[in-house]
Amino acid sequence: MMRTLATWPLLTLLFAMGAAFGFALGGLAEPDAVADLASVDGTPAAEGVEDRATGLAGTGTMRSSQTAPAARRGGRDDLSWMARDERRDIEIFRRASQSVVNVTTFGVRRNAFSLQPLEMPAGTGSGFVWDERGHVVTNFHVIQQGQRFTVTLGDDDFEGRLVGYAQQKDLAVLRIDAPRELLLPLRVGRSADLVVGQRVLAIGNPFGLDQTLTVGVLSALGRELRSPGGLPIRDVIQTDAAINPGNSGGPLLDSTGRLIGVNTAIYSPSGASAGISFAVPVDTVRRLVPQLIARGRPIQPGIGIQALHASATRRFRLDGVVIRAVEPGGPADRAGLRGLSQDRRGRVRLGDRIVTLDGEPVELLEDLVLGFEDRGVGARVRLGVIGADERARSVEIELIAVE
Repeated sequence: MMRTLATWPLLTLLFAMGAAFGFALGGLAEPDAVADLASVDGTPAAEGVEDRATGLAGTGTMRSSQTAPAARRGGRDDLSWMARDERRDIEIFRRASQSVVNVTTFGVRRNAFSLQPLEMPAGTGSGFVWDERGHVVTNFHVIQQGQRFTVTLGDDDFEGRLVGYAQQKDLAVLRIDAPRELLLPLRVGRSADLVVGQRVLAIGNPFGLDQTLTVGVLSALGRELRSPGGLPIRDVIQTDAAINPGNSGGPLLDSTGRLIGVNTAIYSPSGASAGISFAVPVDTVRRLVPQLIARGRPIQPGIGIQALHASATRRFRLDGVVIRAVEPGGPADRAGLRGLSQDRRGRVRLGDRIVTLDGEPVELLEDLVLGFEDRGVGARVRLGVIGADERARSVEIELIAVE
């Protein structure tokens, strides 16, 4: 009994030593367990131990897993750990953003107290480099209220000179004297090949926040949008990529980084992006920008007529476009078209009115104008005409450039 009792202190001591040794083993094993958890996504064990040693319990492993890929693979320029579509969007933004500019317009206002004219900011928008000569494309409504323009490209500001504008298509061209190495034009695509559902990217300066990227899909094609000049812009692109005030004039890009449109408007009861945005199609941009650079205004195809205002046409319940006057020697004159005339008593007599263009109905002057634009100068068109005697006839006319 004495012997048995005498063994308890020794057993107790051995048990205590074993427990202490076990706790010590447990204490050494715990960092290994943390390291194993951290290494699930490839984070080295040492990083897990180091984070745990900082005392950030429960967050050390997560922080390691978030920061490890960039650190392990060479920093923010190494995108190999990302999904392919993410890498593509990042590369497109990095490349295209070097071509996107911020346009600030300044207007002259009279001081209410001194009556002295003061130059004040009239608005901001976006734009992009068109060519290596310093031409910058933006929306007409961005520069509409301005007398002076500042174009910010990268970290530099340049004075913008207005080269030309097409009010009916909401497009304008500025020119800046910037170093050649800063002028990186965007690659230009085709809007005729677009498909609903394809990925699109928009870059601009919404609310003055420069170099902003939004991504979405092409939501619809063939929309119409009323231009600042009053005529509709046809074949407008609709997208759900977020567009906000300040994005106007910026580029809409496809998934290869090619320009497919110029962001111009949103539909929103609140004034902020509601997921319905519109862009002028790039085919229109490709056609008009060279004209604006060369002439300062678009080349308008026509036949040399002046039309009666639509309100008068409606008042007299007439269909088609009523010819008010014909330019002497022009295509319409040579084709025998006649405008309004007066008899001996001063009464106005009706001449010809155009009711079809290449077989398509013509109801308003804008139908005729847009139809001529689609065909271009030099094209031959067939017009359906109704004369003063209400007899219908068909005439073929070649379109010319008109002022």
